[in-house]
Amino acid sequence: MPIRFDTRNQRWRFEFDQVIAGQRQRASRLLPKGYTKAEAQKFDLEETKRLHAVAAGVSKPEPLIEDAVLLYLKHHAPALKSFDNIVRELKACYEAYAGKPFSALPAIALSYKPVDDNKKPMAAATVRNRLSYLRAACRYAWKHHGLGDSNPAERVSMPKVRNERHVYLGRPEFLAICRRIKPGKTRAAIRIAFYSGMRAAEVGQAKVHAESDVFELDGQHTKNGMPRVVPIHHRIAHIVRNPSLWPVQPTKWTVSKSFKAGARAAGYGHARLHDLRHSTASEMINAGVDLYTVGGVLGHKSAISTKRYSHLATQTLQSAVALVGKKTRTTPKRKAP
Repeated sequence: MPIRFDTRNQRWRFEFDQVIAGQRQRASRLLPKGYTKAEAQKFDLEETKRLHAVAAGVSKPEPLIEDAVLLYLKHHAPALKSFDNIVRELKACYEAYAGKPFSALPAIALSYKPVDDNKKPMAAATVRNRLSYLRAACRYAWKHHGLGDSNPAERVSMPKVRNERHVYLGRPEFLAICRRIKPGKTRAAIRIAFYSGMRAAEVGQAKVHAESDVFELDGQHTKNGMPRVVPIHHRIAHIVRNPSLWPVQPTKWTVSKSFKAGARAAGYGHARLHDLRHSTASEMINAGVDLYTVGGVLGHKSAISTKRYSHLATQTLQSAVALVGKKTRTTPKRKAP
């Protein structure tokens, strides 16, 4: 029987050893953890049929997803900023694609439902990230290494993620939180984040241009890999001129922790540090700034990222339209004495 239960690994193992067309064909594969006997037997039938077809020259061997992942991690992913995260996420979903061919990718995308240590379903964003890396690996192996006859990612349906936050803090709320944070570099970093729209990690890496009042960010320290400049708001100009505050050095984790504590103390426990970035966009839009310019300040590579603020722009336009034809109070005329 080609399948047997591997007691050492506590998983089913597929083994194939036959002579086909005068050639001895061997294969051994440990099946993913959690496979039932029925699932193992189904895999045995399908894989045995496939191996016979390949050995007899009826069909070409279909590449495996795990081979594509290895090529991706070896030749392409190391140059990406998110390399460590890619390795971690692809390793976490290994059992979902282990031993499976390219043709199984669409089915994996539909059936992949991971759970955390508490047996609760993982966030949709996490699932989507893992599947995106898996899809990218297969597409890369097909395009650059000739694995497969067609793009394996074409028919993959990705899960929809609706986790956009719409929490906006006005200047009064922001100042109330700042008053609850001890003065120093951490509070300075939080103030810069609000008045610049930079991400917390970007604030720590920004440099001040020697001849103009702007923050400079190189491509290595932005999310989209594109360099940008952000004008220095007059309310934080004193920070960059103060050697005791600039450059800010606290880590993103330290700044986030301090902001969260200040937000709770000020009665805004629902607020997060990244909400300051959304608040910057809100302040600009409410002041009449167009979405294209807002996206430029925030460093959005695509207008799709800025689209999340379109409802704010609509509200501003509605307020503007409401002013049309509005009666204004006039000072009553007095009769000449």
